[in-house]
Amino acid sequence: QVQLVESGGGLVQPGGSLRLSCAASEFTFSKYYMRWYRQAPGKERELVAGISSAGGSTNYADSVKGRFTISRDNARNTVYLQMNSLKPEDTAVYFCNAIRTISQVSIMDYWGQGTQVTVSS
Repeated sequence: QVQLVESGGGLVQPGGSLRLSCAASEFTFSKYYMRWYRQAPGKERELVAGISSAGGSTNYADSVKGRFTISRDNARNTVYLQMNSLKPEDTAVYFCNAIRTISQVSIMDYWGQGTQVTVSS
């Protein structure tokens, strides 16, 4: 099983930056597609960014394009989310997700416990 632990959240002023980390304890980490989600109070969970297993392909929600960067270091079993130019609407609990497609009907899907990001003056 994959265990995911997020870190790096906290309180930051608008326009500031944070870097989130997600550490995985699984030797097959390099085979997983990694994603960051976030969920604000009263809102549904939202996909923020994703990165392919080798790091060659990334995707972002329109709301964070140009401000957030997802990356991974497979040697350290870690995925990162660099968040710049933060806005109050970025306030949410951020979750790390690991997914591996075995077949069209067989998926390995794991979640971390989340880390709080608060953007406020």
